[in-house]
Amino acid sequence: MKRARSAGKENRAFKFRLYPNTEQEVLLAKTFGCVRYVFNKMLEQRIEHYERTGQTLQNTPAQFKEANPWLREVDSLALVGAQNNLDAAFKNFFRGLREGRKIGFPRFKRKTGLNSYTTNYVNGNIRLSRNRLKLPKLGEVRVRVHREIPLHYKLKSVTISRTASGQYYAAILYEYNAPGIEAVIPENFLGLDCSMAELYVDSNNHRPEYVRVFREAEARLAREQRKLSRMVKGSSNYYRQKQRIASIHERIARQRKDFLHQESRRITNSWDAVVVEDLNLRAMAQTLNLGKSVADLGFGMLREFLAYKLQECGKHLVVIDRWFPSTKRCSRCGSVKEEIGLSERVYSCEQCGFQADRDHNAAVNIRDEGKRMFLHAG
Repeated sequence: MKRARSAGKENRAFKFRLYPNTEQEVLLAKTFGCVRYVFNKMLEQRIEHYERTGQTLQNTPAQFKEANPWLREVDSLALVGAQNNLDAAFKNFFRGLREGRKIGFPRFKRKTGLNSYTTNYVNGNIRLSRNRLKLPKLGEVRVRVHREIPLHYKLKSVTISRTASGQYYAAILYEYNAPGIEAVIPENFLGLDCSMAELYVDSNNHRPEYVRVFREAEARLAREQRKLSRMVKGSSNYYRQKQRIASIHERIARQRKDFLHQESRRITNSWDAVVVEDLNLRAMAQTLNLGKSVADLGFGMLREFLAYKLQECGKHLVVIDRWFPSTKRCSRCGSVKEEIGLSERVYSCEQCGFQADRDHNAAVNIRDEGKRMFLHAG
C-alpha cells in the first residue's frame, strides 16, 4: 500500500576521480594553501576580537588580498567558500550550546591530511563534459565520469579534494526537482541486531558474508608502518612511505563502503521498513575494548546508507531506544531476564522454555518493537 508524498527541490552530489596535469597540481596545491591560510587567519581574528570586545567579528577574505597579493592567483570563490565554512562552523557550535549538544569549537586547519576547497557555479564558470571538467583558474581537468547525470539536474557547486595518498576527487553538487514519492505503508518489517561477528543478524536469521577488510590488511599495514619507523623523518623516502600507508587505509575504506552500499541497497529493495537500535558505537568501542573491531564493522555507516536509500524509495527506517531489552527479552512470551552474559550465545527462556540464537532472538524483538512504535505513531 502507498500514499502520496509532496515533491520539492533536493540536492545530490556525484563524486568523480580527477587526473590533473603537473601545472594543475601546482595550482591546486596553491589553492588548498590559500584556502587554509584564509580560514585560519579569519578564525584567529574572530577569536582575538571576541576576547577583546566580547562581540562577533564579521571579516571577509578580501581584506587579506592587499597584504598578500598571491591570494589573487587562485579562484576567489574558493576563498569565499572558506568564509562560508567558517560561518557554518560557528553556527553549528552556538546551536549546539543552545540545544545542549556537544559540538566542538571551530579548529584551525592543518596542512596534512585531506585538503579541499569548494567553488560555486557562476555564469558558466564550471562545465562537465564526457571526460573533462572545466574549473575556474584550472581550465579543463581530465575526469573519469562513471555515472550518468540526468539532463534536468542544475549544477550548484564543486568541491575539489586531495587525499593523503595524493589522489584527487571532485564532488559535484546538483539541484533537481524531486518528483512526488509514494510513501509506502509498510507491510513487511525487518529487524537488524548489530553483531560483532557478522555485521548484523536480521529477524529472519540472515547473516551477511561480511569480509573484515581491516583485519585482512592489518599484517601488511603493520609491515609498512615498521618500514616507516626506520626512515629518516622528513626525507623523500619517508613521505613516499607515508603515501603508501595512506593508500592502504583508503583502499580499506573503499572496500568497506562498497560492501555496505551493496548490502543497504539489497535490504532497501526487499523490505518496506527496517528497524535498528540507537546504539552508541563509540561507547561500545571504549568500554568493551573493541575499538578496531567496531571501526572495522561499519554498522553506523550501514545505518546512514539505509536511512537515505529508504527515504528515496518512500520507505522507512525505525530507530528504537538503545535501552530496550532486546537481548534479555524472550521473543515468544515476552518475559525479560535480569542478566545475560556476553558468553551466552543461546537464549534460553526460563518461563516458556524457548531457545534460540541470542542475536536472532534480539533481532526479532527489535523488529516487533519497531512495528509497535510505527503502528502506535499512526
